[in-house]
Amino acid sequence: MDESTGEGIRARTKRGSIGAQWWSRRFIDLVESFADTGRLSRGRTYARKGQVYDLRVTPYEVTAKVRGSRPEPYEVALGIEGIGAANWRAAEKELASRAVFRARLLAGEMPPEIEWVFAELGLALFPHTASDLHLMCDCPDWGDPCKHAAAVLYLLAEAFDDDPFLILEWNGRSRDRLLTALRRGPAAAPDPLAMEDEPLSAAGFWTTPSGLARLRDRPPAPPVPPGFVLQVATPPPLKIRRRPLTDALLPAYEALATDAPSD
Repeated sequence: MDESTGEGIRARTKRGSIGAQWWSRRFIDLVESFADTGRLSRGRTYARKGQVYDLRVTPYEVTAKVRGSRPEPYEVALGIEGIGAANWRAAEKELASRAVFRARLLAGEMPPEIEWVFAELGLALFPHTASDLHLMCDCPDWGDPCKHAAAVLYLLAEAFDDDPFLILEWNGRSRDRLLTALRRGPAAAPDPLAMEDEPLSAAGFWTTPSGLARLRDRPPAPPVPPGFVLQVATPPPLKIRRRPLTDALLPAYEALATDAPSD
């Protein structure tokens, strides 16, 4: 935003949901599942009025300024734990080993199934609960989120529409660094689960290798919500009573998940 003209970033979507691509819709659907609906509604209004400016995505933090009731703008920061260096090396190796993912990412595309690859490694690209998302604003509203942070969340979704690699940037890996690792291929990527170089000895022959031990201790993958495939797949051009087919199928997926036997 140019402070001399007062022009901020205006949400392109004037009504209804914000976010056009699968990744931005996934992000907003998760946020709307745990955040206060009233404050989110006021945040959408702020986003559509152009109250937000200077939106910046950096590793583990998004910052922005939001015009409110006071003369000075409010400072907003959206923080996540993100993915650490060792886990990023594991993710890069896994993505590089899958030809379809590697080709599509190198072509600048974000395949919907990429979230599954990270989930298999026990990693999440998006905040799944309120505790996964750290919202900070210097306004007097103690709500979580306040309307200023909510506005930034919605405009962040549209930034994801424009450049899906910002999702990875927020999680700690820049586009250039990821693509460099993918161009090298899986053989060149360092393996964080590889065993340390240890001398062979009779005493340690029957000991479980340290790499396998770490595999066993890997944290469980985050649960995939019911109907996840309906969110990431391209919806068919069919409607039932003027409603999208995916809306009609979602209750069936949720019912199946409820009836599924637990482990």
